[in-house]
Amino acid sequence: MKILLLGKGGQVGWELQRALAPLGRLIALDTDGADGLSGDFADPDAVAATVRKVAPDLIVNAAAHTAVDRAESEPELARLINTATPARIALEAAALGAHLVHYSTDYVFDGSGSAPRDESAPTNPLSVYGRTKREAELAIASSGAIHLILRTSWVYAARGGNFARTMLRLAKERDRLTVIADQIGAPTGAELLADVTAHAVRSLRTRPELSGLYHCVAAGETSWHGYARHVVARARDAGQDIRVTDDAIAPIPTTDYPTPAARPLNSRLDTRKLRDAFGLELPHWQQGVDRMLAEIL
Repeated sequence: MKILLLGKGGQVGWELQRALAPLGRLIALDTDGADGLSGDFADPDAVAATVRKVAPDLIVNAAAHTAVDRAESEPELARLINTATPARIALEAAALGAHLVHYSTDYVFDGSGSAPRDESAPTNPLSVYGRTKREAELAIASSGAIHLILRTSWVYAARGGNFARTMLRLAKERDRLTVIADQIGAPTGAELLADVTAHAVRSLRTRPELSGLYHCVAAGETSWHGYARHVVARARDAGQDIRVTDDAIAPIPTTDYPTPAARPLNSRLDTRKLRDAFGLELPHWQQGVDRMLAEIL
């Protein structure tokens, strides 16, 4: 099987290079491309030409405009990268008979209520980022390509910057931290997403009827405040020089930390469809975070 991976330099893309390698011949591209191939999502024509030239059996798109706040001031670029180019890729995949994997987000929902949302729940994105990602979902679903769209949330990895690294740095510098406590979701490791992807695409090869939209997040739930407390406690247990005390990590509402893009308060996603379709058991969010911390501490 020939696999074209787009967005190899991101957190998920980096882990996908590992997870997909045993499945076939892997061609992995980032924005700058290589060997006359383009991974620049600001140029849909060039990316479409790359897909035709490579003629892969599987396309995995891990590229996106993920700067949520910046997208509010550059909606045209966000739509180009998050919607227009994925839509072109989907059409090229359909023409080639290639399978397509694409990643989406909890930001397609408005975050109301407190129940986990399944794949049939109505969408109502609050931000440019969320709207462009939802538009891509619809374009891919209507393209005719056999596809997997994996909606996820709160993605992190040991490689690169992330929320845990920020909390650890601040916990060593400050006597008090304030962290948002009314946004609820599941921190989900890029490693988990990559491994689920590799498992799912093998099933899709023999069971194309599995094509569709799935929610993929770690089990359990927490707030950013709970996430921060967990990270700081594990770092302290590991012997890190932590300045802030547990009771000095204060919960605050989202309204105390205004941002250009609105965030959903309820990011709970129901993963039953994914688990049943592919025979998976998703680990608790703390398990993945602890593993990541073991690498970076």
